[in-house]
Formats: sequence, C-alpha cells, structure tokens
Amino acid sequence: MILYKLRCSNGHDFEAWFHDSASYSIQVDCGDVVCPFCSDTRVGKAIMAPHIGRHHLSVEGEQSGGGERRAREVAEHILSGVSEQIVANYDDVGDEFTEEARRIHYGEAKERGIYGEATNEEAAELEDEGIDFCRLPFRFRRND
Repeated sequence: MILYKLRCSNGHDFEAWFHDSASYSIQVDCGDVVCPFCSDTRVGKAIMAPHIGRHHLSVEGEQSGGGERRAREVAEHILSGVSEQIVANYDDVGDEFTEEARRIHYGEAKERGIYGEATNEEAAELEDEGIDFCRLPFRFRRND
C-alpha cells in the first residue's frame, strides 16, 4: 500500500491510499478518485514530505488532537455533501421506506432512488428478502 498526498483542480489537498502506483494511475484516469471537499475528479499528486525519522514528533502532534479534529471536520463535510446529494436526487418516502422499497423491488412501483426511515427489524426483513439498501449514519431534517 502507498499513501499519496493529492490535490484537486480547485486546490484542495487530501490523502488517499492505493495498492500501488499503477492502481493510482488507473483510478485517476478513470475518474474514480474524487476530492472529498468538492467532488472534483481532476486530481493529481501534490508535493509530500515523508515522515522519515520524525515518528516521535508526528505521534506527539497526532495526540494533541489537531489531527482528530481535522478528520472529524472532513468527515462532517463529506457526510453533509452526501446528505445534500440524497435530498436533491432521491425521493423522501419517510416512514413508508420499507413498504416502498418492497414495491420497487417487486416491480409494483416505478424504480427510483428513495430514502426514509426503517426500524432495525424492518431493515432485517428487507435483508432477508434480498432487497438492497444502505443504512446511513445520519438522519435527515424534515420541514414538516
């Protein structure tokens, strides 16, 4: 595995792991590497300083909490973007998620992207029926 520091065409820096340099090249050429800040696929390698001989300093810096805070900010930014994309491109079916997912799966309703809420029991039933869905780590704010 190899870690690269990357930069998108909008100037955002981020890091990503790849199996090897060939994997990096293939994924970038296919547009599979996406900036976590702005979803730009025009990405290239940025200048990176190796951590050779600096392990003691880097561990102390990481323990100070700055790295964790930055990681949390990046994660929140990414989740916010995911949430915005879902709201913009999928239908909110609310508490009817389980039934609507079944109707779509069995061809009784138009195939489309939906989101909503399901209990753990309802989610287990969907899994048992072979209905694909994804659990999200956040709730949507509704304006009702």
